[in-house]
Amino acid sequence: MFDRIFAILKKEFLQVFRDPRMKMVIFVSPLIQVLVFGYAATMDITNVPIAVYDNDNTTQTRALIHDFSYSKYFDIKRYAKNESQVNDLINKSKVLAVLKFNAGFTRQLTGNGDSEVQMIVDGTDSNAASIILGYTGTIIMDYNMRVLKERSRVYLGGDGIFPAVDMRDRRWFNENLESRNYYLPGVIVLIVTIMSLLLSAMAVVKEKEIGTMEQLMVSPIRPIELIVGKILPFGIIALFQVSAITLVGTLWFNVPLRGSIPLLFVSTVLYLLTTLGAGLFLSTICATQQEALMSVFLYSFPMSLLSGFAYPIANMPKIIQYFTYLNPQRYYLTIVRYIFLKGVGIEVLWDEMLALFIIGVVVITMSSLRFQKRLG
Repeated sequence: MFDRIFAILKKEFLQVFRDPRMKMVIFVSPLIQVLVFGYAATMDITNVPIAVYDNDNTTQTRALIHDFSYSKYFDIKRYAKNESQVNDLINKSKVLAVLKFNAGFTRQLTGNGDSEVQMIVDGTDSNAASIILGYTGTIIMDYNMRVLKERSRVYLGGDGIFPAVDMRDRRWFNENLESRNYYLPGVIVLIVTIMSLLLSAMAVVKEKEIGTMEQLMVSPIRPIELIVGKILPFGIIALFQVSAITLVGTLWFNVPLRGSIPLLFVSTVLYLLTTLGAGLFLSTICATQQEALMSVFLYSFPMSLLSGFAYPIANMPKIIQYFTYLNPQRYYLTIVRYIFLKGVGIEVLWDEMLALFIIGVVVITMSSLRFQKRLG
């Protein structure tokens, strides 16, 4: 039995290493994806290009403009002179926001009134606009506290007494709140999903296309041996890819890896039961490699959307949240992020691992039965 499985295993590896394009897909493209995600897939917004439209032009407005220009969040690119320039800058996306002061800003402020300052934001990207408004609110709040302290010294004499709450935050697991640390572990999940699905599905379909499946069917190889020999090489390749991505993420991008590496690989093996099983199932309903390719992407795209990779599951409608419990990628993504960022062990992740095991056993069993039925 093991000799026959090893023979199929050897055959699959020889096919992979003889095809230069396949070697590029397996070994080079995952590293390229990690580099692209590492540099491009970030939600951190700094040096936002903005313009200033100051109709008051006083010491107070210049002080507030100074606060914006010397923060790490904003980069003042233009000074508008009229409303038409403001519209032109926003419409042509030359800046993402315009800080506008109306005439009389200082007069209202010194007269104990409420002065108004307006931040006009390009809302095309709602997430970026929300972050920009959050930065703006922080700077305005600091400016207000400074003005109130100055007024207290004037009215109360001397330094005065101005009680306030000084909040000190403490960030756990991702101290600098870098979105790269959050997204790069998710890249492992995406690459393992796509590669294991694609390779396992296309390997079987390829046998159908070139006409060697009939030869395998009449050989003394049993269906279970054929299944193991076909999908095992791609499980090994997926584990290699996890190792390579982890090395690049930790050594090149300094993503912390606080948890157990063996636990990461055990969890990956449990997840591969579902993806390799799903790839095997897709191979039974596809006749060509083109069909297999399209089926893989049609299957994997909803999985990624419902996994929590880009959009929090808690923000989804309740009915959609219930569907995510059937998605193995949800559990594997949680495991990988927790191992990387929180450093927790099996005492915390056992329920996710149990869910992966149950789903994996069900998927691989149903796929194997269907595959054997098609062979019969």
